[in-house]
Amino acid sequence: MVRVNESNMPMIVEESDGGYGQLLAVLMRRRYWLLGVMGAVLTIATVFTLISKPTYQSEMQLLIEPNYQGKKDGTTPRQGEQYADSGVTIDDYATQINVMRSSLLIQRAVDILRSEYPTLTVAEVKKNLVLKQVVEEKANTKIVEATYTANDPIKAQKVLKAVHTVYQIYNREQQEQRLKKGLKFINEQIPAVTKTVDQAENKLEEFRKNNNLIDPEQQAATVNNSLNAIAQEREVIRAQYNDLQARYGQLQQQLARSPQQALVASRLSQSSRYQTLLNELQRTELALSQRRVVFTDEDPNVKKLLEQRQNLLSMMKQEGGRVLGEGQASQAAAAGNAADGILQQGQLGALDLNLAGQLIEVQTNMNAMRARDNSLAQTQQKLRSDLKRFPVLLAEYNRLVPFVQINRDKLQQLLRAQQELSLEIARGGFDWQALEEPRLGLKVGPNLKLNLLLGLVAGLMLGSLAAFLRDAVDDSVHSSEDLERQFELPLLGMTPEMPRGRVAQPEVSLPFGKPLHLSPWTVQVRNWPPSWESLDLIYRNLQLMNEMAAFKSLVVTSAVAGEGKSTLALGLALSAARLHQRVLLIDTDLRRPSLHQILNLPNDYGLSTLLSSDATLPMHNAIQSSGSYIDILTAGPQPEDPANLLSSQRMRELMAGFEQNYDLILLDAPPLLGMVDAMIAASCCTGVVLVSRVGMVKKTELVQANAMLRKLNVIGVVANGVSNVSYGYGAYSREQGVELKKVWGS
Repeated sequence: MVRVNESNMPMIVEESDGGYGQLLAVLMRRRYWLLGVMGAVLTIATVFTLISKPTYQSEMQLLIEPNYQGKKDGTTPRQGEQYADSGVTIDDYATQINVMRSSLLIQRAVDILRSEYPTLTVAEVKKNLVLKQVVEEKANTKIVEATYTANDPIKAQKVLKAVHTVYQIYNREQQEQRLKKGLKFINEQIPAVTKTVDQAENKLEEFRKNNNLIDPEQQAATVNNSLNAIAQEREVIRAQYNDLQARYGQLQQQLARSPQQALVASRLSQSSRYQTLLNELQRTELALSQRRVVFTDEDPNVKKLLEQRQNLLSMMKQEGGRVLGEGQASQAAAAGNAADGILQQGQLGALDLNLAGQLIEVQTNMNAMRARDNSLAQTQQKLRSDLKRFPVLLAEYNRLVPFVQINRDKLQQLLRAQQELSLEIARGGFDWQALEEPRLGLKVGPNLKLNLLLGLVAGLMLGSLAAFLRDAVDDSVHSSEDLERQFELPLLGMTPEMPRGRVAQPEVSLPFGKPLHLSPWTVQVRNWPPSWESLDLIYRNLQLMNEMAAFKSLVVTSAVAGEGKSTLALGLALSAARLHQRVLLIDTDLRRPSLHQILNLPNDYGLSTLLSSDATLPMHNAIQSSGSYIDILTAGPQPEDPANLLSSQRMRELMAGFEQNYDLILLDAPPLLGMVDAMIAASCCTGVVLVSRVGMVKKTELVQANAMLRKLNVIGVVANGVSNVSYGYGAYSREQGVELKKVWGS
């Protein structure tokens, strides 16, 4: 379908739905292939169903657990089962089912049934036996469903019973074999693991004795904590020592004595005997002083007082030695050689005694703190030295302890597994329970409805495949989209397929010479609205293109014969005449002319007559006029060399004269392929319109035609014979037919 854009140039609008629409189009086009294959498949399915023997199916359900699993609760395996077969997955029911279908087990069932069914084979049983795990609500169960299909219902039941018996025997055998194998493995492992445990424990004990350690990790943590505590305590001691040192300086400044002097003065001041002697000495000193004022040292009383004074000093010295000790007494004597020094040291007030006591106490505390700090420093150094050896010890300890624990656990596990497997063997294992016993076989086939349905589906698929394959190898153009893909040209329009067998009486007759009826084609075009409506649309598209370039003369041709070029040329002439255009339609097919046959016109004179004669002939001898807007120039008698006539200068002169007298000249040219006539005729015109019949022309033919027209002014292509073209003009179609009468006259 063609529409016009803002620049008055035709644009192509694709009518294809693409995708599914194209698939449906292929199926409709190849419907006979589809229906044929489908019918053949249905026939085969029906015949196969009718000749097939009836089949019966028996079923049973078994509650099974893999014989290597041995668990009954379905959740956690019992101790020791992992040693029964360490290379098999516990919940691998697919493997278990494959084992159940093995030839070895099936052979046992066949041997059981040998007396009743001597011709029964393993291959037959495996073919008809189906085992599958039951799934409920998207969860796998422990139930396996077994079905067997046979032509005899009793045989199907007996085969399943024999299979069930074989499975029970197999289950017991495998359980016992696997459990004994696991127990043997455990018994072989226990001595080696026991020896390994003893060796590991001996190494650990030797390590502890050699290093005097129980738990290095814990002891290392204790040492580290002790170091932290010592560091904190030393910080506290340093702070307290600094405070005492400041207090010591203050007290020493207030007392004006050293701690030794303060200690001596304090002890002497607190000795009552010393103080009595000191008081007596002071009285003697006082009396001596008073006596010397009056008398000299020669005075007997003065001598007596001096002697008494000397005795008191001696006694005080002895008392000081007793109170202070020999060392401190010597220091005190050295500090105060005179009696005044002794008096000063031995006579202190309450305040001085208090300060002296504090000074002595501060000094004592400082000495104690220094001693404590030195002791802590020595302890800290020792702990740091001990801590340096712990990393190596910890590495060795952490290697020994896990090895001991792992081997202990392994030994305990083996012992428990030994006990469990021994009990399991004693119990005799467990049987696969039959939840549903094998029953008499039920008839399951042949199912005529099911087979027909499957045949219908298969036939539809195969028929569709055949249709697509047939369409793939077909080189024909089947749609306007295929046509557009072959040309880089605009699609001017599409004409519908003419309805066959629909010939009506003509509404008008063209006044061409003989008063004969119109040909069937002309009657159909005039009485079928979609035909001339599509032609009107094509002509309108040509007019829109004519506004951009002057197209006075057009050649209508096709790739091969029979594509409707003459039909289109006559239809365009009718459409142009209805729009009051002076139209000349020329039949340039000098080899096989057809325009005079279509319009039922005489062909005694025509184009060949005008071209073969150099003399100027009257136009009315060759051109047949309808008395209205359309004139016809038939091909005339067939010449010997049509290509020579069409390529002559006479042809160009005629075309130049026609273009001056008519609004539009349409040339019905022969096909392009196989002859040069169409190319020669196109060289005399301003434009070329190519007609291609959908479903008839081949893609290779279109490629050749496109190559031939590449140097000519090809306006566009028209798709002829399109079956899905429809125009919904309704009542306008009927009114349009009346307008034709007015154009042509009655």
